[in-house]
Amino acid sequence: MRRWLPRGLWMGLLHGGVQVGTDAVAVHSPGASSSLRYIALGLVAVAGVLWGALDAWRQLDGPGMVWFFAALVAGPLAGVAGVVGKSLVVDQTGVEALGAALTGGAAFTALLVMASAGIGLVLGNALPQPNGSESR
Repeated sequence: MRRWLPRGLWMGLLHGGVQVGTDAVAVHSPGASSSLRYIALGLVAVAGVLWGALDAWRQLDGPGMVWFFAALVAGPLAGVAGVVGKSLVVDQTGVEALGAALTGGAAFTALLVMASAGIGLVLGNALPQPNGSESR
C-alpha cells in the first residue's frame, strides 16, 4: 500500500469527524461551541505535526511528496465524511452541501494537512536521528 494513502485516509476521517463533532455541539448547546471549533482544528493540526515529525525522524523517503498526496486524499474525504456525518448525526444535511464541501472545504483541509505536516517535517529533521546520523 502506498505510504500516502493511510495518512490521507486517517487525516481526512479525523477532520471529517471533527467537523461533525463541532457542528453537533453547536446545534445541541450553542453556548459551548465558541472556542471548541478552534480547539478541534488545533487537534487536527497537532496530529499532522506529530505524524510529519515522526516521518522525518524515521527518515522516510520523499516525505514532502508523501504528505502532498496525503493532503490531496484527505481534502475530498473530509468533505464527504463531514456531509455524511452531518446528515446522519446533526441535521438533515443533503447532497446540496456536497459541492461546497468538495471545493472550499476540501481545499482548506488539504492546506491544513499539508501545512501542519510540513511543520512536522521541519521539526522532525531537527531532532537527533534514530541511527545517530546528522539530520538532513
